[in-house]
Amino acid sequence: MSKRLSVPALILILTACVDTPLAVDEQPPLEPSYSQLSLDVEMDVSGRYLVMLRPGVPNRLGNDVEALGGTVRYSHPIGIAAVSGFTDAAAAELGAKPYVLRLDADAVLELDPMMGVGAVESVGATPASPDDPEAAFFFSRQWNMRAVKADEAWATGRTGDESVTVAILDTGIDYEYPDLEGRVDLARSASFIPEEDELVEFFFPGNHPATDLNWHGTHVAAIAVSNSEVIAGVTSKPTLMGVKVCDVYGSCPMIALVMGVLHAVDHGADVINISSGGWFLKPGVGQLVGYLNRVFNYANRAGVTVVVAAGNDAWDLDHNGNEYTFYCDAPNVICVSATGPTDSEDVWYGPWTEVDAPAPYTNFGRSSIGVAAPGGTGNGWVWSACPTTSLSVPACQRGIYILGAAGTSQAAPHVAGLAALLVEDLGRNPAKVRALIQNSADDLGRPGVDPFYGRGRINVLAAVSH
Repeated sequence: MSKRLSVPALILILTACVDTPLAVDEQPPLEPSYSQLSLDVEMDVSGRYLVMLRPGVPNRLGNDVEALGGTVRYSHPIGIAAVSGFTDAAAAELGAKPYVLRLDADAVLELDPMMGVGAVESVGATPASPDDPEAAFFFSRQWNMRAVKADEAWATGRTGDESVTVAILDTGIDYEYPDLEGRVDLARSASFIPEEDELVEFFFPGNHPATDLNWHGTHVAAIAVSNSEVIAGVTSKPTLMGVKVCDVYGSCPMIALVMGVLHAVDHGADVINISSGGWFLKPGVGQLVGYLNRVFNYANRAGVTVVVAAGNDAWDLDHNGNEYTFYCDAPNVICVSATGPTDSEDVWYGPWTEVDAPAPYTNFGRSSIGVAAPGGTGNGWVWSACPTTSLSVPACQRGIYILGAAGTSQAAPHVAGLAALLVEDLGRNPAKVRALIQNSADDLGRPGVDPFYGRGRINVLAAVSH
């Protein structure tokens, strides 16, 4: 699958989603090399397969794969491997080996389309302190942090601890953005999108392969953890791990996701945030469920709390039939739905008449939703960092910008940030972390478990005051 994308066209599409575009300072035109840029990136997963093995990876796997003309791209002792360079016939031959339980072709998911993406805005940020997130330049716009009482938790000194690591499985992270500089552990960060390595090196020589060429991963990361210079995060001191599993277009191969989760677990993540949604028909590629179950159960046994976005399709997950929803149908995860303002006098500043209403796009269902968190709506975006390395929003390369967005992608990292705070108190115990997040949430909607709110909209202050 080959895609061509005009970068200047994409920024026009993004800003066109705003009902009343935000006025920004006049900027000089893009450099000629960018104004004429057209990306040509292939997300071609043909010849790539996930392999489920009997416990332990047999020593002869590498020899057998090589003999069939392929390459072992990744293998893990829990009995999962990824191979590439296979013909259909070679794949069938490997699948017949007695140590192979199943072998399945890779599949590509797309990041959930956003309900809306606001205009970028230039920031004249002045240095602030991670000890005082309310001093962030644009904190006044962050209705979302006030809605979950993160600001009240900060006032008690709960801003996080660098010994806790939050892995962001997404499009990468701009680790030089002021809110993220010094927070990302590059030694443990990784990219599982090798097609982009050359692109990163071409545009940003010397940068880590996990550099964000899209915008999504950086936006998500700074909601969970931020230095609080430009925008405040739920926390300001935990360590981030950037794990690139989606490309500049938001295409996310299943092999990359599986390898990304295993990498994060094996490299000491305490919390994993996955803000990519999507679905597939179980009769079609439902065999992939087995790989996901094995991977997420492994994360749970290792003491890692996994937070996932519910998705932006307005689906009832209690009645989704043969559809497998990523990743709310996976075991041992906290599935997060989105809330947002229903009306406001000003789309950026408020005041809002209601900030806890279910967002119109959010997936829902009593059997799936654990808790809700702010995801934003057209009446109020969730503002966060826009990467200086973005090829999708090239205006953000000109300086320090923020970007407004809405989606369950934005809701999930609020919960990941809270989980990082609770790991400080409870240790690496996903069941206890999940229970405290749910039990301390503000019970909205129906008493008990609500299809839109789950156990309620998270309350950071209540959770850390347990």
